[in-house]
Amino acid sequence: MEKLSRNVVKNAPKYPEKVLQFGEGNFLRAFVDWQIDVLNKEADFNGSVVVVQPLGQGMVEKLNEQDGLYTLYLQGMKEGKAVREHTTINSISRGLNLFKEYDQYLELAANPELRFIFSNTTEAGIAFDENDRLEDRPQSSYPGKLTAFLYHRYQVFNGDKEKGFIIIPCELIDRNGEKLKQIVLQYAELWNLGKGFVQWLEEANTFCCSLVDRIVPGFPRDTINEITEELGYKDDMVVVGEQFHLWVIEGPQWIREEFPAHKAGLNTLFVNDMTPYRTRKVRILNGAHTAMTPVSYLYGLDTVAEAVDHEVVGQYIKELIYEEIIPTLDLPINELNSFAAAVLERFRNPFIQHFLMSIALNSMSKFTTRDLPSLLEFINRKQELPRKLVFSLAALIAFYKGKRGEEDIKLADDQDILELYTAQWGGYDGTIESVETIVKNVLGYEKNWAMDLNQVPGLTEAVTKDLFEILTKGMQQSVQAVLGQKAAN
Repeated sequence: MEKLSRNVVKNAPKYPEKVLQFGEGNFLRAFVDWQIDVLNKEADFNGSVVVVQPLGQGMVEKLNEQDGLYTLYLQGMKEGKAVREHTTINSISRGLNLFKEYDQYLELAANPELRFIFSNTTEAGIAFDENDRLEDRPQSSYPGKLTAFLYHRYQVFNGDKEKGFIIIPCELIDRNGEKLKQIVLQYAELWNLGKGFVQWLEEANTFCCSLVDRIVPGFPRDTINEITEELGYKDDMVVVGEQFHLWVIEGPQWIREEFPAHKAGLNTLFVNDMTPYRTRKVRILNGAHTAMTPVSYLYGLDTVAEAVDHEVVGQYIKELIYEEIIPTLDLPINELNSFAAAVLERFRNPFIQHFLMSIALNSMSKFTTRDLPSLLEFINRKQELPRKLVFSLAALIAFYKGKRGEEDIKLADDQDILELYTAQWGGYDGTIESVETIVKNVLGYEKNWAMDLNQVPGLTEAVTKDLFEILTKGMQQSVQAVLGQKAAN
């Protein structure tokens, strides 16, 4: 069977190289490069991507063998229906291996049509390496490679202010654009690149912070034979992603004209402040994940989809989001409700088996960052405890007992957390007094919470009551009591 290439996809158009992209992995190809493919088809973006492989090992060779082409499968809930569809992505012109093709990399800096720089070099990628030097081929760090490229651009065009870039990192760290710019400026100083270059960096280039959201399982190893049969050609670069996508870019509104996502119907937003959107994602999507996990798992369920579709647990999750998390957020209510509906639809994705135990990793610190802010803000705004978030906290403590009925739970957390719970549950004797001791010691563990939660009025008593109910009556009856309804058989 023939491999995917321009021989297989006849008359695939070629576009001017407008984008430099650091990273050739699954996420960028299923997210950024897909969007550029859509923009070329729907909004006359008329641009292609040069992909740089930032590490010695990578996939640009495979990508070049396929003339930059690959198949993207999007599968998940779309307008209330389970949809699986595929398309050939034709937005990548070529890939460069910096360890073999550094001269071509620098030559690219002389391309006057190049305008955008995107990256996803993992959370550890945006880091300063004091050992990097301008003359390295290539530098070790991503910001080092980028600084060398920008400096070459500056020299080639003699500091022309019209030849700067729009730089949008996709790494999952807060304020990623600001962090990247800060490190580039560090290198400019370390390498003595001059005030003129620093001024050009500041005035000709726009570093944007961004938030990306799409689940990308990647290469479908389990089903690649069936996919190859379906496609009628061999594709070593197939990538699978969910239907949902969101890209929030903090930057000036004029970028919309150069990257016209709105004209193509993409869920890409250009905003003045991405903070509320990041908070929305962390509180609603990640917060719901963490809060639902101990409740759902101890109820006897194993996956996110099972939990959301369950008559009782599903109602619990929905009420938790709409009645306790959303009221603590400041975006317009219709935006929050719409995002929450999309989250619940994503949780139901029949094509992705998302096991609760994979979410349970490091649940204590996750609850601190994802759910505790909602709990405290709810109290601040409503002057009362959020019933379901408090119950989730009690369920979390019960989860760390390490038992689901007769079955052992493989707890995975930092050693100090595991030792804390081993000590606490070792003193449990079935009395409510021993439960209260456990709760007080867990809520008082300031190393995790960065505060003593026993100081929150009424919280210790409420968590103690819920935990005692879970231990004596079981999770199913306890959730029923929280919802005030009969649990389904």
